[in-house]
Amino acid sequence: MVSMLIVTLLLAVLQVAVYVHVRNVVTASAQAGARYAANADVDSAAGAARAVEVVARATSARTAQGLVCTSAEEIDATGLTLVVVRCTGAVPSLLAALGDLLPLEVTGRAVKEAA
Repeated sequence: MVSMLIVTLLLAVLQVAVYVHVRNVVTASAQAGARYAANADVDSAAGAARAVEVVARATSARTAQGLVCTSAEEIDATGLTLVVVRCTGAVPSLLAALGDLLPLEVTGRAVKEAA
């Protein structure tokens, strides 16, 4: 009976580690996508595709397919034009029977270069 408790605790700790790792990778990918789309000669909409591409290379294609990323330009309070990449989705669980229970929502921003 104690071994079941220990195995459950181990799986919970591993799931938290996977969640934190994937969240950090997706956050860095959204930032990389925003920096890419902020270049003067690049369309701002290209940031979302770049973010998904980076996630697929860093984790897995399954994780990248579970994300929906959007990219748009926004004006901040100081008048700067920002490229904002937002990614939402879910982190896959270690146990396939549980599905994707852990939601994920991250945002990356970069200042758009003038043409």
